[in-house]
Amino acid sequence: MSTLIDLAEAAKLGVATIYEASGKEGLIDLEFHQLIKGSRVAGPARTVRCAQDDNLMVHACIERIVPGEIVVLTMPEPRPVALIGDLLVTQITKAGAAGILVDASVRDAEDLASMGLPIWARWIRVRGAAKTTVGELDVPVTIGGATIAPGDIVVMDTDGACVIAQARVEAVMAASRKRAETEATNRARYAAGERSYDINNLRQVVLAASK
Repeated sequence: MSTLIDLAEAAKLGVATIYEASGKEGLIDLEFHQLIKGSRVAGPARTVRCAQDDNLMVHACIERIVPGEIVVLTMPEPRPVALIGDLLVTQITKAGAAGILVDASVRDAEDLASMGLPIWARWIRVRGAAKTTVGELDVPVTIGGATIAPGDIVVMDTDGACVIAQARVEAVMAASRKRAETEATNRARYAAGERSYDINNLRQVVLAASK
């Protein structure tokens, strides 16, 4: 999937631009802890649906990771149970993952931040997970109202996270580039003294409503 998209470009365009350009689709509408401040990353999703409060499938997924992927970790019911710590992240990093999105908790947060792998986690808590129940690998998962299928492009930065469905990658990237160009033009106009109130015809909206 990465052959259809410049992942570095997607990361640079960022969550806000891609989400807006996509027609406001794909927002992972949750607040996450960004363990490495200022980090941004994009990559195809390697999805993991763990059994409830169990991280057995995190161990199982590592041998499937393709370099550049975003490992997406979920459970049936999101809870502050730590699915990863420094030992698992050491292995995930070695496997070549570009980042991790965790709809659960992480532990060893300071160590994880120092390891250099971009990680977004819903919670930071030390409550440990079991390793006894089989879950599922490489299946669609839902986080924050967004469905993420294996190979969909996950984009994460300081604003949060979003996902681009595989079938929409080319269209969304084209729209995102166009939006970024338009915003650059408008930014220059605003810096020169023009106002969005007029450029975007918002004055007319207000005037029409006041009649």
